[in-house]
Amino acid sequence: QVQLVESGGGLVQPGGSLRLSCAASGFPFRLYAMRWFRQAPGKGRELVAFISSDGATTDYTDSVQGRFTISRDNAKNTVYLQMNKMKPEDTAVYYCNHRNGDNVNYWGQGTQVTVVS
Repeated sequence: QVQLVESGGGLVQPGGSLRLSCAASGFPFRLYAMRWFRQAPGKGRELVAFISSDGATTDYTDSVQGRFTISRDNAKNTVYLQMNKMKPEDTAVYYCNHRNGDNVNYWGQGTQVTVVS
């Protein structure tokens, strides 16, 4: 079965950095695009970043463009989100997402990221 396990969240000061990881299993990881979403308290889940199956194409929501970088290691079945120059508004639970060929979404358990002075 599909499993997505996020890690790397924590507490960070404004301007700081964190790197999130998502270890995937149960599907042919190298064949699928991957996404990172986040959900802040009281808000809906927001798409943050996208990466194509081969890593050649990436895309970001405007609010993180130039600060966050999504990458993947297909040999390790892992997708990453490097977050730099972090802001308090980046505070959220971050989720890794896999969408299969039937458009069924799979989610990890999420990892909490808190940006506070």
